[in-house]
Amino acid sequence: MKTKSANSKTVFQGIKTTLTLGDADEVLAIAVALMEKYYGLTLTDILSEKEIEFQDLTPILARLNQYEPLQYVMGEAEFFGRKFNVNPSVLIPRPETELLVREVLKMKLNSPRLLDIGTGSGCIAITLSLEIPSSTAYAIDLSEKTLETAKANSSKFGARVIFYQNDFLNDTIPLEPVDLIVSNPPYVRNSEKELMKSNVLNFEPHQALFVPNDDPLLFYKAMASKGKALLKSTGKIIMEINEKFGADVKCLFESSGFTEVKVIKDLNNKDRVVTAQKSS
Repeated sequence: MKTKSANSKTVFQGIKTTLTLGDADEVLAIAVALMEKYYGLTLTDILSEKEIEFQDLTPILARLNQYEPLQYVMGEAEFFGRKFNVNPSVLIPRPETELLVREVLKMKLNSPRLLDIGTGSGCIAITLSLEIPSSTAYAIDLSEKTLETAKANSSKFGARVIFYQNDFLNDTIPLEPVDLIVSNPPYVRNSEKELMKSNVLNFEPHQALFVPNDDPLLFYKAMASKGKALLKSTGKIIMEINEKFGADVKCLFESSGFTEVKVIKDLNNKDRVVTAQKSS
């Protein structure tokens, strides 16, 4: 059967016209991403009006018009220069979380044993395993389905991460002490749901996002408590946080006996990461 050819610029304009998301910048970014993913074209290629083999993206555009995140539709999200497999069982990696990875790399750890709590797609543990080849990386998550995605990502990149299914709040973790605990735990209060976009609220896993209004530091309390047994004598914890609770998380770890507790701001000058060291 003869394939239908089309003009790249015409196809690009057609995608933009079909998308009904309302935000012109978002529509443009999505259209460019789709052209790269399904046609292998850059914006320069698109505008040069190349002849391409037409693909019917109608089902994909319909999903996007229902506000399903582009990353889930395409099955991948970029993190630290790598494209991770994602699906609705895992949180979509955010650029803000790259700050956590960069802060770990600044520590210049030598052959560290590290544990990622609530690994999701595995993006943090896998990235650190690849960026610190001498490391031994462990990762836990509550969901078996989530861990399937994380393991697939680890295999995809040839990383060496050991995964465990574990309910961090209620289970013990059968590991010898580690040098570093990393985590991007749930930290959005239920009361903040009304402020969130529908593409997050309706599609991303709530157990990876939300905590009770009356106990927003739930996971940080557990890390402060369990961290003492999980960490070596001068081990460190580094965590992503809700921007509204930087001072509270800092106070929590200081009152739990940790030292050198620091709050680090992101590029938008919002409290985003807290680091703490176990006192020897």
